[in-house]
Amino acid sequence: QDAAVRTGLPPALVESVARVESGLRPEAVSLKGALGVMQLMPATAKALAANPSDTAQNIDAGARLLRELLLKYDGDVVKALSAYNAGQGAVDRYHGMPPYAETQDYVDKVIRAYVKAGGQ
Repeated sequence: QDAAVRTGLPPALVESVARVESGLRPEAVSLKGALGVMQLMPATAKALAANPSDTAQNIDAGARLLRELLLKYDGDVVKALSAYNAGQGAVDRYHGMPPYAETQDYVDKVIRAYVKAGGQ
């Protein structure tokens, strides 16, 4: 919640991303090497000056990244979530959500979790 407040994002949105990314597990590591609660790739964590193994830094960096993506895509949550999952290059290349089943499923899960948590 603190990271969401600092970045001006709805806490339920940041929590929904974390829940879908890692099940809120700080020790989570993806098959692609993403780390922690917000599943940051090491290069992304480095670019955000965060230690991805430090839970507070991981969540803060993930919230900052999500905010940056929302700003880049003019508040378009689908594009921002797609970029969080598949990368900005994929979203820019396809001018929106890429046609990847994993990304489409991810965006759907985050939005459903957000609505379930009371977000609108």
